[in-house]
Amino acid sequence: MMALMNDVCHTNKECVVLLHGLGRSARSMWRLARFFRVRGYAVLCKTYPSRRHTIESLAEQVFSEIFRDERIKQCEKVHFVTHSLGGVLLRRWFQVKGRSERIGRVVMLGVPNQGSEVTDFFRHWPLYQWLTGPAGCQLGTGEGDVPKMLKTINLEIGVIAGTRSADPWFNFLFDGEHDGKVSVSSARLAEMADFITLDVGHTLMMWDKEVIQQAGHFIQKGHFLRVE
Repeated sequence: MMALMNDVCHTNKECVVLLHGLGRSARSMWRLARFFRVRGYAVLCKTYPSRRHTIESLAEQVFSEIFRDERIKQCEKVHFVTHSLGGVLLRRWFQVKGRSERIGRVVMLGVPNQGSEVTDFFRHWPLYQWLTGPAGCQLGTGEGDVPKMLKTINLEIGVIAGTRSADPWFNFLFDGEHDGKVSVSSARLAEMADFITLDVGHTLMMWDKEVIQQAGHFIQKGHFLRVE
């Protein structure tokens, strides 16, 4: 059963839906929630059972509940900020359901859009299977893995990729820049409207002040602030 971290203000005309990553909860997105709320957005922060089901099942469960919510129905625009697995769920849902006029902009934080090398290496390990569940084992970089099978979606998407290794024990799995779990190249999407790299790691990037400011700028303006 999914839970709401905070209530949504009925007077707000625009809503930001926050979706956490694998093994996390709505609490991991609380700084983003506060940022958008004080700027006048309604905020819906979802907790979903990320380790219990497949990506296909989670996408259907999460987004069906979002769009059945009466408070979301009252918003004129619905934006999304997703971390890691949350972005893959979003891609899955909108590929199947398509876009409506009420859908605004999307920011993806450390999303393994082309899969993760960590999954490639560990997916057959029992401990990894237990820690990540069915969805975690679907996040590889192979052509048969979910990220590679998802097609382009007609959404205005901004992608933020991290370049600091928050998990140094995984460094040997990557050839180029990465955030400890997702490579910079894997975070890219063909249909993205803008892309930026920041010196942050995967696990806590949604708490980083610059990440939050960049996410807010994209939701408002449709592009990121340039970084020297």
